[in-house]
Amino acid sequence: MADVAGLALPFFGLIFLGFACGRLLKSPVEGLEWFNVYIVYVAVPALYFVLISRTPFEELANVGFIAVTTTSTFLAFALSFGVGMIAARGKIPEATIQAMGGSYSNVGYMGPGLTLAALGPAASAPTALIFVFDCMLFFTLVPFLMSVAASKRESLWATAALVVRRVALHPFNLATLAGGIAAYLHYVPPRPIDEIVRLLSGSAAPCALFVLGVTVALRPLKRIPGELPALLAIKLLVHPLIVFTLLTLVGGFDRIWVSTAVLMASLPPALNIFVMASQYETYVQRASSVILVGTVLSVLTVTGMLYLVVHGMLP
Repeated sequence: MADVAGLALPFFGLIFLGFACGRLLKSPVEGLEWFNVYIVYVAVPALYFVLISRTPFEELANVGFIAVTTTSTFLAFALSFGVGMIAARGKIPEATIQAMGGSYSNVGYMGPGLTLAALGPAASAPTALIFVFDCMLFFTLVPFLMSVAASKRESLWATAALVVRRVALHPFNLATLAGGIAAYLHYVPPRPIDEIVRLLSGSAAPCALFVLGVTVALRPLKRIPGELPALLAIKLLVHPLIVFTLLTLVGGFDRIWVSTAVLMASLPPALNIFVMASQYETYVQRASSVILVGTVLSVLTVTGMLYLVVHGMLP
């Protein structure tokens, strides 16, 4: 258990350190803007380039794994969307953000550091694949549903163009594509550039987790939405159970890949849920509550999952 705590506590410690700084040091929220630019456009893309470019290309073409894990996330989204439609009384925009709260794991900020620390370099390929295709799923579903719900509906072509643009031009996906090309060509950047990328990738997880804590602290919990327990039960318990069940039923996957997928699914709600809520100006305050409470509860659930994974106790 001490080994598991040693894996989990640094990650949650960085989140709560950021939370403490956010509450004690009264800096305006606008101060986070350049920090977020650094994380989204520089540090995390560098991390994903490193992960992908150093992975054998044949491991990145695991279509079966991609299909099962993405389907699992979609099922968690659909289940959460049903809860949201009931809670929001049929309001699609609110239900869409709630569905993200029950299915969108913090795969970009917490995922790589945690899976690699727990399972080693062999977890890099499944970690990157889950991130890329989960993001593609959400960046497709959310604009589509928001367009359907809009009073002034955009044309099908306008919606499709928006979805394609957001998926294709997302910095994380561009970095993953570049890493895939580098892996295919066995390309290694010149040493000075490689060192810069390595330094940037090493800063991604600490910066992202610290900023996550600060962001949650600057948007304090005012009330607990009635649908919150159901959404977090789906996110922290049902989602990893769906992933494990489908991967087991299909079979043929490496144990480390299965453990990586289950661990990624057990992560708390992603900070991007708040970003999307703000963009569409719906469910903003309650989205912050989902992230805050989900992150706190995940200290127990993720630590428990780590214990099962590290000790090889998944059936």
